[in-house]
Amino acid sequence: MSGKIIIYGASGGIGSACARLLTGQGLSVHLVGRNAPAIELLADELQASFSIGDVCEDGFIARATAEAGGQLNGLVYAIGSINLKTLGRLSRADFLRDFELNALGAALAVQAAQSALKKSGTASVVLFSSIAAAQGFSMHASVGMAKAAVSGLTLSLAAELAPGIRVNAIAPSLTQTPLAKGLLQNETVAQSIAALHPIPRLGLAGEMAELTAFLLSAQSSWITGQIIGVDGGRSSLRVKG
Repeated sequence: MSGKIIIYGASGGIGSACARLLTGQGLSVHLVGRNAPAIELLADELQASFSIGDVCEDGFIARATAEAGGQLNGLVYAIGSINLKTLGRLSRADFLRDFELNALGAALAVQAAQSALKKSGTASVVLFSSIAAAQGFSMHASVGMAKAAVSGLTLSLAAELAPGIRVNAIAPSLTQTPLAKGLLQNETVAQSIAALHPIPRLGLAGEMAELTAFLLSAQSSWITGQIIGVDGGRSSLRVKG
């Protein structure tokens, strides 16, 4: 596949891994993120165009789409949050921010890019849900709700935009990225979380990027409306007890 891919969250661990892999495959990418130094550094490394801003800012998504320019062959929305609090400690602002970052931003990004994606005829969208959208975890009320909305959005958009635009989502378990640093800085905690998976380790950003690249490619041209777990088997397997 040739053409430009717009990547939201390109300054994060998964987004930057996607950008590097896709560029290595000869694709052109447009980087979108709010961490200006990281985006500028990555754009210089990859010789890529970029937009800097927050998807929660009015008008930013429309501007980023315009700056990507012309036809788009793919969109990756690799933006997420890890806001773990008990229900009693979650504020209205917590719920709204998590929903806006994870779900509403994804919907608006696809909406803004729809006409540019249609020009391709074979465009693909990859969103990011979470294992927490399908399995209950304590202190995940806000992020679980937001990521479940991403899963629902994926199915709705895949139906509405077929056949010209495919829409799928990746649902990772905990992955070693800067976003998860606060959870993983204690080695004992990190090892205990890893041990909860049938394949007892944490996910890697590169693994998410590999699946993203596949879902964007012609090799996945008959795959749409899927939420694909990349989670070491945690969402569906019980190998102990």
